[in-house]
Amino acid sequence: MTIALEPWGPVEPLEPALSVRQVLALERVLAGEPEVVAGAGQLDRPVRWVHVAEAADVGVMLSGGEMVLTTGVLLAGDDNAQTEYIRSLHRAEAAAVVLGLGRAFPTPPDVMRRAAERCGLPMVVLHRPFPFAELTEEVQSRLVRRKFAAVSLSEAVRTALTGLITAGAPLQQLLDVIAQHAACPVVVTNLAHRVLATAGERSAVDDVLRDWERIARQAGGCEGDGWIRAELGGRGERWGQIMLCGHRGDTAGGRLLADRAAEALVLHRMLGGASAHTWEEQSAQSLLTDLVSGVVPARHLLPRARAAGLPVNRRTFVPLVVRDGDPARLERTLRLLGLPGLVAELADGATAVLLSLARDQDAEALAAHFAARLRTEPGQPRTVVAAAGPRTEWQDVPAGLREAQHVADAVADSSAGLDLPAVVRLKDVHLRGLVRLLRDDPHVQSFAERELDGLLCAAGDDLLAVLRTYLATGRNKSRTAQLHHVSRPALYRRLEAIEGRLGVDLDDFEQAASVHIALLAHDAQQS
Repeated sequence: MTIALEPWGPVEPLEPALSVRQVLALERVLAGEPEVVAGAGQLDRPVRWVHVAEAADVGVMLSGGEMVLTTGVLLAGDDNAQTEYIRSLHRAEAAAVVLGLGRAFPTPPDVMRRAAERCGLPMVVLHRPFPFAELTEEVQSRLVRRKFAAVSLSEAVRTALTGLITAGAPLQQLLDVIAQHAACPVVVTNLAHRVLATAGERSAVDDVLRDWERIARQAGGCEGDGWIRAELGGRGERWGQIMLCGHRGDTAGGRLLADRAAEALVLHRMLGGASAHTWEEQSAQSLLTDLVSGVVPARHLLPRARAAGLPVNRRTFVPLVVRDGDPARLERTLRLLGLPGLVAELADGATAVLLSLARDQDAEALAAHFAARLRTEPGQPRTVVAAAGPRTEWQDVPAGLREAQHVADAVADSSAGLDLPAVVRLKDVHLRGLVRLLRDDPHVQSFAERELDGLLCAAGDDLLAVLRTYLATGRNKSRTAQLHHVSRPALYRRLEAIEGRLGVDLDDFEQAASVHIALLAHDAQQS
């Protein structure tokens, strides 16, 4: 299904929450000549609110993240009260305390400064008279604007994702929109930290996946450095998580975005009847399809393979292609045999299987064991597995998959397919396999056109079919007549017509071989 949607414009990430350092850099605050006298290493604490209070027990009124403004009028002359005041702010997890110097404290109080330094609480003094109302107005208005922007972003994301789900959009399209809003790579994993899907700028995603297992497990225990995660699941069951990797906005806004994304992914799974396992299949299909196509260099796909759980270090890779095989059945067989690998359905009923074996394992024997096990499955007694030679270098895997696919296609075209071994290799398909490998060569294409020119028209379709059968049966006239349900004299007339149109003598071995090769090349190009 093709879904037409309006293109998204650039999405600006929310600015980080105001920190103590940023508040002190505001023009209105600079007019009060602020000086940091304690806790200078904690100035990047986020400021959730600004609170003006003169009460000595203000700590009980706080909930954390506040910047407290005071003149200290009730603390002057009482060292114990000053120390307890700082301790109470620390216990309440205040962001900072700002003391306006004046009649109560003409100079920075040393008792409060030492207590703040011990607690790691930023303490700032203002050397010039400063109307606290201006600071609260400035900071509160900025914080309110941020909260409104966060809610607006949340609703915009929810509306966009709901629209995509309603339109039947695939998972990747949802993730692309999430990554655009988050302005960072987005990764969906199962509970074993295996990557099911990704979105975002390709180079940034590759950087994240390059050392994925270590990074994911490290980020799984806590959030920081822009790593924000949300659980995926429902009805008491967790089955994965979505992670924003390197989110540049504030943590609260990023968590809100991750929560909206998680809601959408769970809804997408419920409405689409999909499962985490289905997403794993899609991940493997995307990876193997990219490997086969060669559009993306193999080295760029290595991080994705590693993140998908495929062992890639010092391994032997065995590329296989199974015709008309059930991917779920192939995956089950791999698990039963304990063979690490990826399975993905390709086009035209072909399923790719990439085995990853230890260097000391017998790759050919294990491939044969896999094929033999498939033949024991109900309904699969004649399953034929096409294989390329084992590869010890990752960059050689795409060529191996393409070779296996060529072999599988050659087997599908061969009338002698049932006589082939369970694991078919290029040497087993002989000339047909060679021709399929060379079918895109301009010289081969030109040769086929030149040799078959007299039959490559609508009027020659019937004669072309007769020629194909005649050559496939080893020029057996009786068998050819039988397969086409015509008499021997009728077949002779058609063979004479073919020879006349092509200008060849089919009784001459070399000429017949030339026509046979041209016909194989023509059929390979058509398929």
